Amino acid sequence: MVAGMRLDSFLLSLSTFFATIGPADLVLVFAALTERMTTRERRTMALRGTLIATGILLFFAVFGEPLLKLFGITIPALRIAGGVLLLLISIDMVFARHSGGTGTTPEEENEAKTRPDISVFPLATPLIAGPGAISAIILLSTAEGAFSANWFLVIAAMLVILAVCYAAMLVAIPIQRLLGITGLAVVSRVVGVLLAALAIQFLIDGIKTAGLFG
Repeated sequence: MVAGMRLDSFLLSLSTFFATIGPADLVLVFAALTERMTTRERRTMALRGTLIATGILLFFAVFGEPLLKLFGITIPALRIAGGVLLLLISIDMVFARHSGGTGTTPEEENEAKTRPDISVFPLATPLIAGPGAISAIILLSTAEGAFSANWFLVIAAMLVILAVCYAAMLVAIPIQRLLGITGLAVVSRVVGVLLAALAIQFLIDGIKTAGLFG
């Protein structure tokens, strides 16, 4: 029974991070930003950006709950706010719109093209550790309790998706050529539907926990 609950927690975290970090969108943007770089340069950028994003997300996983207490934010309020944000992101994904929730805006992409090093911006943030991913890690980690068994499962799920992102960036250009923009958009839309369902569940849980309807 306990093992089943832990597996559910891991799978929920895995699907949430996959949707909010968005490896499919990441591949498309990374390929566009690094098309003129050598294989070695792309590998360096991908590794550095992934490590920086990992540090950012781990910071919020460890200190997310103290930050909430500092600002007087309750867990139910976080669940409702996180659910709303994830729902907006899922709508963007389903309709193939880019608002900056899981990726970069056109203005950010244009600025990034003039930068010799994109590992911090826009790769680490907001492409990997964007608003959606940060909200997700705070929401999931605080719900499980810092350094509990399920908390480590959340971290493990996050690390798995970050590893997937790193691997995807290493083969970004071949993937882009294979799937094309249409193929990546299809993947993004399917994941967006799943994220929408998760967002609604967060909203329901937050409303129930807050006792808004008795």
